[in-house]
Amino acid sequence: MEEGLKKNAAADNDKEIVFSKAVKAGKRIYYLDVKKNRKGEMFLAITESKKIVLGEGEASQVSFEKHKIFLYKEDFEKFLEGLKQTMQFIEQDNSFPLSDGTDPEKKPNLDVADEANDSLKSDDIKIDIDF
Repeated sequence: MEEGLKKNAAADNDKEIVFSKAVKAGKRIYYLDVKKNRKGEMFLAITESKKIVLGEGEASQVSFEKHKIFLYKEDFEKFLEGLKQTMQFIEQDNSFPLSDGTDPEKKPNLDVADEANDSLKSDDIKIDIDF
């Protein structure tokens, strides 16, 4: 087990961070890190960090739950298009107001499910997810 931890630490150390942006959103922080691997190729590492508090008062323990996604340059366009379609689908849902104050009823009605099925194939997007 200890050997596996050393391998993970070594793998993280050889990925140089060349740009970083933190986005605070409620109880979560999203870290957008541009990293460079040993070959000099850059990729985006997205980390979601959520603060978890167990217990109350002085006996409380604080920990952070983290999830990572690695996104490579060749997949940016497809990922962004999928993200846009997903956001449009959510914005069309009338159960909550949109953050920009617009009426969801006035948004164009796109058949997102059909577009996603037609434009994305399972072998088109390559994303490494590290939990």
